[in-house]
Amino acid sequence: MAAQVRLLENRWDDAKAAALDEPGKLLYRSNLLGADKRITNYGGGNTSAKVTETDPLTGEPVQVLWVKGSGGDVGTIKLDGFATLYQDKLNALKGIYKGVEDEDRMVGFLPHCTFNLNPRAASIDTPLHGFVPYKHVDHMHPDAIIAIAASKNSRELTKEIFGDEIGWLAWRRPGFQLGLDLEAFVKANPQAKGVVLESHGLFTWADDAKVCYELTLDVINKAIRWLAERMEGKAAFGGAVTQSLEPSERRAVAARLMPVIRGMIGKAERKLGHFDDQDAVLEFVNSRDLRPLAALGTSCPDHFLRTKIRPLVLDFDPAKPDVDAVLAGLEKALEDYRADYTRYYETCKHDNSPAMRDPNPVIFLVPGVGMLSFARDKATARIAGEFYVNAINVMRGASTVSEYQGLPEQEAFDIEYWLLEEAKLQRMPKPKSLAGRIALVTGGAGGIGRATAERLAGEGACVVLADIDADSLASAHEDFAKRFGGDVVRSVALNVTDEAGVISAFADAAVEFGGLDILVSNAGIASSAPVEATELSMWNRNIDILATGYFLVSREAFRLFRRQKLGGNVVFVASKNGLAASPGASAYCTAKAAEIHLARCLALEGADAGIRVNTVNPDAVLRGSKIWNGEWREQRAASSKIEVSDLEEHYRNRSLLKLNVFPEDIAEAIYFLASDASAKSTGNIVNVDAGNAQSFTR
Repeated sequence: MAAQVRLLENRWDDAKAAALDEPGKLLYRSNLLGADKRITNYGGGNTSAKVTETDPLTGEPVQVLWVKGSGGDVGTIKLDGFATLYQDKLNALKGIYKGVEDEDRMVGFLPHCTFNLNPRAASIDTPLHGFVPYKHVDHMHPDAIIAIAASKNSRELTKEIFGDEIGWLAWRRPGFQLGLDLEAFVKANPQAKGVVLESHGLFTWADDAKVCYELTLDVINKAIRWLAERMEGKAAFGGAVTQSLEPSERRAVAARLMPVIRGMIGKAERKLGHFDDQDAVLEFVNSRDLRPLAALGTSCPDHFLRTKIRPLVLDFDPAKPDVDAVLAGLEKALEDYRADYTRYYETCKHDNSPAMRDPNPVIFLVPGVGMLSFARDKATARIAGEFYVNAINVMRGASTVSEYQGLPEQEAFDIEYWLLEEAKLQRMPKPKSLAGRIALVTGGAGGIGRATAERLAGEGACVVLADIDADSLASAHEDFAKRFGGDVVRSVALNVTDEAGVISAFADAAVEFGGLDILVSNAGIASSAPVEATELSMWNRNIDILATGYFLVSREAFRLFRRQKLGGNVVFVASKNGLAASPGASAYCTAKAAEIHLARCLALEGADAGIRVNTVNPDAVLRGSKIWNGEWREQRAASSKIEVSDLEEHYRNRSLLKLNVFPEDIAEAIYFLASDASAKSTGNIVNVDAGNAQSFTR
């Protein structure tokens, strides 16, 4: 094992660094450190540099602390993510500090130390950096170091591994006093280059940016090597007691579990899910010590703030994979978890503690399958899973070389329900109208489908783009990922007439996001021919895509909605032609009429489960449409006895309002029907055709 250890790589580029000023080197160092999750997790840890600046008031040189601002991530931070504070004003705060009971009050003084009117809020860790008498300071949360820090005899292990080079400090909640403790340690131990904080992480310091970066890597790599040597030949977590299912079987189990879990924990606030079955997760969930270690909870404050203090382990035996039994016991398992969380809150709360938050688990561990994580948005669910992987790595190391210990419940509570943490939560922006919702859009890479997915994503929904056109689908996915973030978009190649493909697409949505809230059935074609010239193949193709295809995707959506028990929303994109007959398009018009009537039938069937089904009828949406890029354009022009180039003007003049209809117009109507703004509407038809008397609904 020791020979296969993967050490951290020194990625410092002297030529690149030479062109940077001191704040630039701080940013460079921060991004390098944050790029590897073994060094620190997302949003965890912080970096700083004490830089000589010109005071804008006096013109004199002053020392300024540049430190990662509140809520930032060192891996992706930009220069504007750093708070800047006068070092002398920060030092002056020591004179008004009254002791540990004064911690929260001291945070209110940090804005008074701001340099150059920087609006970036300073974090609670600012004194930890400011009071260390070195120019450059790194505070990281490396798995290898926290494995030592979370061991029962962490002080002795730190001494054994690092000697006097790296010291050790007992657990203390981050804040002003811990900053003073660090200052005292450095003064008492001038030979030390850093310190391990019990159950927390690593501090390192130097007077040069590169030296500090390389020191941080060297200390972590030394811990990695030491752990690897001690763990070689030993079974992690007491060894495996069960085997993993095959990858496709693991996803199938997750696809069945996640919508039901989402429904049970998401009634007050919709949740998004994430599935992880990487090797580190499977090693843990298949192990003998899974339950006792999981029950101890996480150690590092950053871990349990994201994951709650402990996960829920589901009773699943991959040797006898009975998903129905797990589902049958799920409600009781959640009741027990919520009861224990309530006990934790009631036991640990203070007179001024915030009200108890959501008592449901964030992390679900399934033997033989993997880990499910749920949160209010996809990115947070994913990041929570990443944090628990960090916790797994910590438990692996600590439990193998020593005895792992989680943070005591009272300490965990005092951080989770810290009034400063509550204030941060209260400052979060109001969720968008579709936050926590999941939408699947068929024909999602075409004009109407793409505009609809964009509208829904813009309101906070996660979207699954489904389309038969692989090239257009890939282009749409790439565009959405750039504009909305990779977490909120998935794509699936889908022929809506393929029953197995439809079933698979909805299972993918369940695994990727946890379930489904909105189906926009939009896949379409168009054809034009006199009835006597209409081939049976043309007739069947229209019926297959526009009627059977809409039935297949609706059926899967209904199945998912009923498992979730959160209601649901189906919007059909039909056509003016479904209400108003057109000559030379009998196959198309008939199939569209079938769509509309299917929607009415589904509205009747879904009402008892809170499933709403509505229809949008567009007309003559030429721009961006795949349908209008083919023969349909020529055929409709010929039917109206006009030139192809005059078709758009022809439709504009034909409308009562004398307006063209665009994809975003249809998307707006779909958004209305998919949102809570239309919560009391089902079985309805909204025409978006700029006015056509023939298609007035009656």
